[in-house]
Amino acid sequence: MADTLAPVVRTTTRLPLLDVLRGAAILGTLMTNVWIFASPGSEWSVLQGGMKAPDALADPSAATIAEAVFRFLADGKFLALLTVLFGVGLAIQYDSAARRGEPWPGRYPKRAAFLFAEGTVHFVFVFAWDVLMGYAVTALLVAWLLARSEKVRRAAMWTAGGVHLALMGLLTLDATARPDGAPKHPDAAAVDLYAHGSWPAQVAFRLDHFLALRIEPVISFGLLVFLFLLGVRLHRAGAFAATDGGRRVRTRLAAWGLGLGLPLNAATSLGGGDFYLLARYGAAPLLALGYIGLIGIALDRLWIPGSAARALGSIGRTALSCYVAQNLLCMLLCYGIGLGLADRAAGSGPWWVMGLWAGVSLTLAAGSWLWLRRFDRGPLEALQHAVLSPRRPRRRLPV
Repeated sequence: MADTLAPVVRTTTRLPLLDVLRGAAILGTLMTNVWIFASPGSEWSVLQGGMKAPDALADPSAATIAEAVFRFLADGKFLALLTVLFGVGLAIQYDSAARRGEPWPGRYPKRAAFLFAEGTVHFVFVFAWDVLMGYAVTALLVAWLLARSEKVRRAAMWTAGGVHLALMGLLTLDATARPDGAPKHPDAAAVDLYAHGSWPAQVAFRLDHFLALRIEPVISFGLLVFLFLLGVRLHRAGAFAATDGGRRVRTRLAAWGLGLGLPLNAATSLGGGDFYLLARYGAAPLLALGYIGLIGIALDRLWIPGSAARALGSIGRTALSCYVAQNLLCMLLCYGIGLGLADRAAGSGPWWVMGLWAGVSLTLAAGSWLWLRRFDRGPLEALQHAVLSPRRPRRRLPV
């Protein structure tokens, strides 16, 4: 274990940048997921091409351009950012266990199992495109790798990344080789289910289509492993620390991530629907690294107003609770079991969807800030801590 800890940037204090990045990642994933809630057929529409952004070149209207840019900046980028941060969190837990002299992985498999259970509940009762289940499975493998040598981790990281890129390349080649078929339309039964169906019917639908709706963590497993291990490497390189070395790392991340990521993402986006998988699961993670560097530089140089930084930090400190809460709010606002905005506003343009994102984001910021004024952890974080904390034996009073 001592060999695998070198070189580790040890820190016993909370890193403010990590909280801000987590907050940005949570709101950024909502920038993508909000279109799922607003689409006819909602969660099922993803498998029918319903997540493709509009073509701003064919229709250069203000609404189309705004939606295209909004979705371009978010799709896949903040999911990759969130994945990197999960890897960072895992590395921090490993380092903490090493400082206390505890064996690894120790109790971590229980933590991963609890996360998987939370994700399962979230998938069944709230939102089909949950990320927590995939993270829990990935974390078990990466937790084992953390106790191996740096050579083994590096080999696993690049092997996972290479296999993933090869898979995305093959799937993209298959998509481009197929002749163009008839335009796909949302499944009428799914549209009616989310617009007018009951909550138990939606739960039953997710269970009936469990395998199809869980395809994302399966095809992107290699990417998850790569990004988890990349998060470990960035943490140990001090990328999130308030030091001169950390600032240099963030500057390089911004330069390379934005310099290569923006044109590469633009190219795959302009390639159309056939390049969707390569864009979301291939090019997007590179731009996510640029986001880490850019947000870090902005925080270092005080470009982010203090109120905005505090709001993002509050969301970041309650990230698990906010992730579930944002999907629960969108479900109640968009589906027929609540206000049914997706059906009522169908065909009215993208502005209401972006407004919905802004409204939910402000609600999360205010709610998390108010909650943390009274409590140290978010609701789900507190539940996790209560369940997983080791029980101390009760001391018997002398008779």
